[in-house]
Amino acid sequence: MSVVVMFSPDEFGHTALSYGATEAMRRSERLVVVNPTKGDAYVDRMFAGAEDVARLDKVLGRLDVDTEVRHDVVPDIAGAVLDAAAETAASLIVVGIRPRTPVGKLVLGSVAQRLILDATCPVLAVKPDGADDLLD
Repeated sequence: MSVVVMFSPDEFGHTALSYGATEAMRRSERLVVVNPTKGDAYVDRMFAGAEDVARLDKVLGRLDVDTEVRHDVVPDIAGAVLDAAAETAASLIVVGIRPRTPVGKLVLGSVAQRLILDATCPVLAVKPDGADDLLD
């Protein structure tokens, strides 16, 4: 069993990581951190750079839980998270959510919405709340 976190190197991903790590430790389950990109943009702000991954690895190394990081170029962002959840028998998926306009949701779609609708396990949608950030 595992807790899968959709990670991005911003406050939303950091919040998801904090909640996910807490749940993985509480449940004594593996923590799987997924940071995918489609690779179709010159710069993807949601895809962690080398420094972000190094910081993430350092933080995960301090946790009292088995961890795995998936940092891949994939054809489908939500699909990569759902695949990780299926492959690791996830008991929970954690995703950081950000405010979006109705038009933004219509034009760009919503990874979080797809995770909530298509996941076979519970999905915890979190937003930054000023709590401690594991990566600080």
